[in-house]
Amino acid sequence: MRVLGVDPGLTRCGVGVVEGVAGRPLTMVGVGVVRTPADADLGHRLVAVEQGIDQWLDEHRPEYVAVERVFSQHNVRTVMGTAQASAVAILCASRRGIPVALHTPSEVKAAVTGSGRADKAQVGAMVTRLLRLASPPKPADAADALALAICHIWRAPAQNRLQQAVTRHASRAPRTQHASKGRTT
Repeated sequence: MRVLGVDPGLTRCGVGVVEGVAGRPLTMVGVGVVRTPADADLGHRLVAVEQGIDQWLDEHRPEYVAVERVFSQHNVRTVMGTAQASAVAILCASRRGIPVALHTPSEVKAAVTGSGRADKAQVGAMVTRLLRLASPPKPADAADALALAICHIWRAPAQNRLQQAVTRHASRAPRTQHASKGRTT
């Protein structure tokens, strides 16, 4: 499985591609950051993020895209930029028919370090160890993107089995008729 992890941001959007399957050693295929100037017009910044992500999708051809789920922060301006960059990543993948998964920061930290409260240094250290790298990827946005990809590779099989079970259960559920409205539920 090849996954592009995206740590969304307007100034620095971390991107990292990891290949492998759960239970086996993983391989880093590429890592980087899509940057935009903080003083540029918002529309131009979003187009730059789109072009950068499209370039990564063209070059690395991932089967899945894992994006950090936007969470509440005290700084509304920061969360808005993160949400906008996240939407661009989701759009780029969806336009190509690539499935997108959203993972919360604590989910990613727990998957990679064992603790949902790990700090950036701990995440970077574990990404370095898990991918057998000489040093932690810099900046932290790049390491976070790789952590997202790792998290998805490890969690996707269980999530897929759960979704299949839910779908099977829903298809077997008896349908009842509402006498008063003639609708099936």
